[in-house]
Amino acid sequence: MKGVVEIAAAVRAGTISARALAERAISALTADTHVAVTRILHERALAEADAVDALVAAGRDPGPLAGVPYGVKDLFDLAGLPTTAGSTLYADASPAAADAEAVARLKAAGAVCLATLNMDEFAYGFATINAAYGTTRNPHEPSRLAGGSSGGSAAIVAAGSLAFALGSDTNGSVRVPASLCGLYGLKPTHGALPLGGVFPFAHSFDDIGPFTRSAQDMALLWQVLGGRDVPPRRDFRIARLGGRFRDNAESAQLAAIDAIAPDAPLIELPQIARARSAAFLITAYEGGTLHRKALAANAMGFDPQVRDRLLAGVLLPDALHEEAQAFRAEYRTRIEALVADFDVLLAPATPTFAPPIADPRILIDGALSPARADLGIHTQPITFTALPSLAVPLYRPGKLPIGLQLIGGPGREPDLFAFAAMLEANGTIGFSMPQAAAERLMA
Repeated sequence: MKGVVEIAAAVRAGTISARALAERAISALTADTHVAVTRILHERALAEADAVDALVAAGRDPGPLAGVPYGVKDLFDLAGLPTTAGSTLYADASPAAADAEAVARLKAAGAVCLATLNMDEFAYGFATINAAYGTTRNPHEPSRLAGGSSGGSAAIVAAGSLAFALGSDTNGSVRVPASLCGLYGLKPTHGALPLGGVFPFAHSFDDIGPFTRSAQDMALLWQVLGGRDVPPRRDFRIARLGGRFRDNAESAQLAAIDAIAPDAPLIELPQIARARSAAFLITAYEGGTLHRKALAANAMGFDPQVRDRLLAGVLLPDALHEEAQAFRAEYRTRIEALVADFDVLLAPATPTFAPPIADPRILIDGALSPARADLGIHTQPITFTALPSLAVPLYRPGKLPIGLQLIGGPGREPDLFAFAAMLEANGTIGFSMPQAAAERLMA
């Protein structure tokens, strides 16, 4: 499937209909083998597509996303459907009365919603290993993880079945699967994009963000979802993150970072281990608090791995949460002062490539560690700062994908998009189509 900008231009010009695009995407979703889709929205999709085509026929502009097919992580409210958050506990919940605010904005811009997409239950994990719906497979190598918790959203875009998808990112749940699936994935400045109608995980860190296959598409979605323009820019003050961010990274990532900015200063974020520990604590506490009543009523209905982590969060004392939040407030002030001298900080997005599903462990400090918990070792500390971070894919045709993080100051997402566009233009970053998707196009 073509990109967001190209599809919308073709629909507005009348060279292809939104309905034809929706029907083609429905066929691709039906045939998906990556365990990425939880529900296909046939009737809704065709109705939205027909509405776009009617506007085109009447000579009216359907919007900047005219006819673009997309899907959402299964924690966004969609009118008339239960919001499951990846759990069978909510499979028969009362249907949502209205679309999530982000979905409503996309619809108003002409986009067509086709599917809900797989995730770790209640977004608690970095792997999209779901006890009820299955483990999402990486389109670049189906024996490997797609990452999580927004793995279904990443996999379906990387496979070429949809032009973009929405995910959520609490501690790296967009950036991790973006890195492992070779996509662009955004964690915005905390609170910059609408969270209304999104099933929460940990409110201190929750954000939504898109997955795309180009920097241009990401910038357009930012404009639609956030209502902000992306002005052009050419000169950037760059720094490289050192310390823990270089201790656990692939040689390809470090080589790319050093080639992008060989003369940029190497800086270390202070107390990085404490920041990540505090992020773990806040996440566990807020997640446990959110699900306390459901755990008391039906603990055995939860995914066992998620249940145990939530129960541990329930047991945390209020005073520890308050202490962690006080540290976070102080830490954010320090980090914002540190990054004020730079436009872009460069760091790895994940510590390694997608691990195998059969043995979902990764090397951290020379020892094997569960991927479900530690694929976010580089994203979680950035979440703690509330700064925006854009995962971008190194251009590696024919190889397993891996990405970098472009990190900016508060509200400085446009700097990240402009810098990504520059790196894309010189061939440093870019989407590489999985072999199976390329073969399907050639058939």
